[in-house]
Amino acid sequence: METITVEDIVRRFSLEILAGKEHLRRTVEKAGLHHPGLEFINHFDFLPAGHIQVLGKNEGAYLQRLDGEERRLRIENVLTYNPPCVIVTDNQEGLVYLTEICETKGIPLLRTSKSTYELMGKLDAYLVKQLAPEMAVHGVCVNVSGIGILLRGKSGVGKSETAHTLLGRGHRLIADDIVVLKKLSPQTLLGTHNETNKEFLALRSVGLLNVVRLYGRKAFQEETRITLDIELTKWKDNMLNNELEIETKHKEYMGVRIPHMQIQLQPGRDVAGLIEAAANNWYLQQQGYNAAEEFMKRVESDLSSHNE
Repeated sequence: METITVEDIVRRFSLEILAGKEHLRRTVEKAGLHHPGLEFINHFDFLPAGHIQVLGKNEGAYLQRLDGEERRLRIENVLTYNPPCVIVTDNQEGLVYLTEICETKGIPLLRTSKSTYELMGKLDAYLVKQLAPEMAVHGVCVNVSGIGILLRGKSGVGKSETAHTLLGRGHRLIADDIVVLKKLSPQTLLGTHNETNKEFLALRSVGLLNVVRLYGRKAFQEETRITLDIELTKWKDNMLNNELEIETKHKEYMGVRIPHMQIQLQPGRDVAGLIEAAANNWYLQQQGYNAAEEFMKRVESDLSSHNE
């Protein structure tokens, strides 16, 4: 999990600093913003501690109507829950009272011209992604026709070479060698690079390639949702592969189950083409179509007709 500071948020979202400039190194440890409303009228059933507080126009107008002492009390009640910072939206003016309180409490007060809805949508998505649990795995991540695929296998098996072939067919590289996986939800796994390997692809006997410089921006993508886990393995003559398996196998990462399959390598075998086929077949399955199921129904139908 990355460490996010208030300063990072100020820089990324171009926020204006109204108070607490010397406290911008405060860390943001929880995703999810809070929009206090009922708390300003002394209703405190639950106010999440440690979350950024966002004050929209309605909250600002309400606070303006209160007398000085009452207003200070309501604001201090919210600040008791130690937010990393407070952000006011819609370029609200007349915030001297709020500036003074935040300065005294050592809590950065920030302002944006964005609406509450726009800011919360973008900032919340950013925090969820940045603060998500993560792990690094050895492999290659590619996006094939909009479908994120994690390619794994032993060193030297041909993962990077396969990715290079896929680039030549119009698909995109996400990360080579080290893939960072982020758990965004119990069902969502995001694959990305680790910044160091961004845009680079290492090919044995050739060297390190910058795919953007060689093939243009279309050859690279910052991140992708992982929807297939494919393991490349050496060919085994005596290994049974059942193409009629209906039940999907899975690989688990941080509790997220991803459909898994193995592709055996053999000289002359179009591995990139097989990966494209796997991606397209997975897409059809999401639309409710399963080729193996249809085939088995035809077989059962033929057997039934012959037995009549």
